[in-house]
Amino acid sequence: MKLRTFLSMSLLVLSTSASAEKTALVGGRLIDGFGHQPIADSVILIEDGVIQEVGTQSALTVPDDYTVVSTEGMDLMPGLWENHAHLMLNGHADYKHWDVAYVDRLGDEIMPSSAVQLLLAGITSTRDLGAPLKESVELKQAIEEGSLPGPNVYISGPFLQAEAYPGTENFRWGVKTEREAVAKVNKLADAGVDIIKLIDHDKMPLNVAKKIVEQAHKRDLIVVGHSHRPDEIRVGLEIGIDNFEHTGLTTAPEYPADVMEKLKERTATGRVAGGPLYWTPTIEGLWNFDKTVANPEKLDATCWHRGLKDDTIADIKGSIQAPGQLEYTQLTPLRKPTLKRKFQQLKEAGVVLLVGTDSGIPMKFHCQSTWNELAVWVEEMGMTPMDTIRAATYWPAVMMGVQDKFGTVSKGKTADIIGVHGDVLRYINLLQDVDFVMKGGTVYKQGGNVVESALPETMRM
Repeated sequence: MKLRTFLSMSLLVLSTSASAEKTALVGGRLIDGFGHQPIADSVILIEDGVIQEVGTQSALTVPDDYTVVSTEGMDLMPGLWENHAHLMLNGHADYKHWDVAYVDRLGDEIMPSSAVQLLLAGITSTRDLGAPLKESVELKQAIEEGSLPGPNVYISGPFLQAEAYPGTENFRWGVKTEREAVAKVNKLADAGVDIIKLIDHDKMPLNVAKKIVEQAHKRDLIVVGHSHRPDEIRVGLEIGIDNFEHTGLTTAPEYPADVMEKLKERTATGRVAGGPLYWTPTIEGLWNFDKTVANPEKLDATCWHRGLKDDTIADIKGSIQAPGQLEYTQLTPLRKPTLKRKFQQLKEAGVVLLVGTDSGIPMKFHCQSTWNELAVWVEEMGMTPMDTIRAATYWPAVMMGVQDKFGTVSKGKTADIIGVHGDVLRYINLLQDVDFVMKGGTVYKQGGNVVESALPETMRM
């Protein structure tokens, strides 16, 4: 209890200084991301935003020059990853309207607001899978430089596909030849993207789709691909996609037998094929849709207003007044019954599952999305809480090749740490209201309250 006397003073210092301060998080139970027994009465020593030591109160002494922050009564863990976000979207239900009306507001309003909303929800890393290149790169750079608050952002820039849908050419690029494949992958790589994202690759000539993956791998880029159609999976496996997204747009009750055999063959080759095969099923929006229609109160929450202008907020509100009547979700009630079987098939096939939600799509606000995916996995899909947490912390870092810095709370890693009051391994939905958020050694949320002084004035509420 004595440590609590340091709290208010340390928050003021932490929120107004760079991460050069020496900070000790003391007293909480640590779920470190490795999947082992949690560490009770933990001590985490942090300097310059990097974890120096991890231990227990009985074995690790806090040096006198460290500021102590009590985490008594809390479960601590690595910051969460949202592995499938769309920072250019903020829950608006009409894409055709949004893509036109907000094209000039993505860089200075929409994407920065999405980023800060994710961060305050405990998301310290995210993969932004589909947005205009210029705005994506500028956001990533601003966050890295510290001029904008947000998660560590791994960007794909525009989708690559057979042909861009009319009106989406700003963030979807058509690729028709091998020469175009090489040129466009190189343009993205030279701009600084981390990921190449494919969609409709089953509609491309096979040699063109394969050339995209080959060139991406030559440039040390991860390739993710949609899996809405069985042929997208078949082609994706043939060309060497690293990570599939979603569980399909149709109402088919399960994946075809030949697809499952191909998946099992791929997971059986493991490191020979370039490592594990990853899959981000993004199921919670589908699973919870009927609950949102029955009780749409969560849409009235104000957390998603942060960073947005009044007219933007009003526009989004107006688009979701009838949540059960949206064209976007007309097939959702028929898709829900397929989810358990498809999720189980993916587990049985041996893919490594990643937590992601398609955050930003209609009625999916960045401040609310990610925890719901973890809850559905645990409460409905038979995943253990520990494995689910690892799918949102450890495995994404491994998948993106940054496990030397992120994904676990351990010596030498970046101090991206979140905490909740209570037992998160028993009550996973405690993550709906993260009490403590630290990214890179800076505290952005404590005791359930946002440290507003850590945010630019335009993002304060």
